[in-house]
Amino acid sequence: MRGTLANKLIAALVVLLGVTSMVYAGLTVIATRFHIQEINQSLNRSLANNIVESQQLMRGGEADPAALHQVFESLMKVNPAIEVYLLDPGGEILAYSAPPNKVKRARVSIDSVEAFLAGDESFPIRGDDPRHLEGRKVFSAAPILDDGRLQGYLYVVLGGETYDTISGMFERSYILRLTLGGVAVSLLLIGTAGALYFHRLTRRLRRLAMLMNELRSNGFQRPVGVPEQWFHTSGDEIDRLGRMFDEMAQRIVDQIKQLQNADSSRRELFANISHDLRTPLASLHGAIQTLLMKEAELPETEKRRYLQLALNHSEHLGRLTRDLFELATLESADRKLHFESFSIAEIAHDVAQKFRPEADRRKLTIECDVPQDTPYIAADIGLIERVFENLIENAIRYTPEGGTIRLSVIPGQESVSAQVADTGRGISAADLPRIFDRRYRTEKDRKDRPAGTGLGLAIAKKILQLHGGSMEVESVVGVGTTFRFNLPAESERTQLGEV
Repeated sequence: MRGTLANKLIAALVVLLGVTSMVYAGLTVIATRFHIQEINQSLNRSLANNIVESQQLMRGGEADPAALHQVFESLMKVNPAIEVYLLDPGGEILAYSAPPNKVKRARVSIDSVEAFLAGDESFPIRGDDPRHLEGRKVFSAAPILDDGRLQGYLYVVLGGETYDTISGMFERSYILRLTLGGVAVSLLLIGTAGALYFHRLTRRLRRLAMLMNELRSNGFQRPVGVPEQWFHTSGDEIDRLGRMFDEMAQRIVDQIKQLQNADSSRRELFANISHDLRTPLASLHGAIQTLLMKEAELPETEKRRYLQLALNHSEHLGRLTRDLFELATLESADRKLHFESFSIAEIAHDVAQKFRPEADRRKLTIECDVPQDTPYIAADIGLIERVFENLIENAIRYTPEGGTIRLSVIPGQESVSAQVADTGRGISAADLPRIFDRRYRTEKDRKDRPAGTGLGLAIAKKILQLHGGSMEVESVVGVGTTFRFNLPAESERTQLGEV
């Protein structure tokens, strides 16, 4: 539990509460001191004036010792905390009730006395403490007059040295002890309540941490869904974090599966490429080696046959490397298409004409059903032409003599459909779902048609995906196969802002 979020929150709460409580305790002590001084000065405001009115303390500008002694003695009996000082008009101390060795000042500032007598300032008003060079105390003061002339001042300190000791003991034994005790109890109660609250508050975060550990433990192979009962109806930040984690975990698992599938496909691709490269390379090597070893013995017809064989296998290697390079280029992230407006009907006719000599050689018929009013499309003309070429080439390769290959274009309002149908041997239901996989060919295809690279359909489908199109296939064994794809019409692509 050490170092957990809940513990850190509790520690922060206790520290803040402790600092706040100490500041509050200090302010309470200071405020209490000032309040006591204010009350004391307010209650004893007229004390010095009453004494002056009841006693003749100075005669002829000189202090009356007998009168002073009587005042000092009476006040010490009534309130030992009071100290009485007799001042001349300039503030010099003439007499006092304190022991001689206790008084540190010879003069008291008259400014505070005049402020007290003026009554303009609010209490407490503090004046110089004769017993301390730097101290200040609340007081009561009254002028001493003789025939209307100022003779001096009676200066009564309302909390003398004895009062300081008692006041300090009072604050330490009561106010501070009570305040610190209250702080300690508050810290204990709030710390306990905070611990329970923060522990409950961070419960969902701890559960999320457990789910993250579980996701990591299973190697990111299975998503760990966050149960709905964990979420609050308020939808706070923790709830949003939980839902985002749920989505993130599912996405991570899906991406890892995609990476694993891609890695598996890559391994299969390399294995198939190695197999297909090995066969033409071995045949090419064998033909060249035979020519070199038996050049003098072989007749011209045999030499020509071996040269033709070497040429065929070198052409197959060329096609294979070309298709691999093209597929890699299409799958690269920075592949950019060059859109332009053109008639798909013209492309279909051009491709059909291009393959008619090959079809005639194989005794096949190529038919075109392409309306002239077919809408224009906006696409990469070179890539769309490659789609037609791959599909017709594939149809020629797998259609027996006497068969027919039909190329059709079907215009629509929002898209243009094209299809290439043949009367070949067809594709079995087991093989049909994988015919667009890279390098996938059935074992019968490998034996009967070694000249193909097996990448044509994968390239065609990738091109259509880049254009936002799709491809479908229908096939019946012994009857034939039909490939159909759709592309957005020029107006639709223009509305999407792609041109």
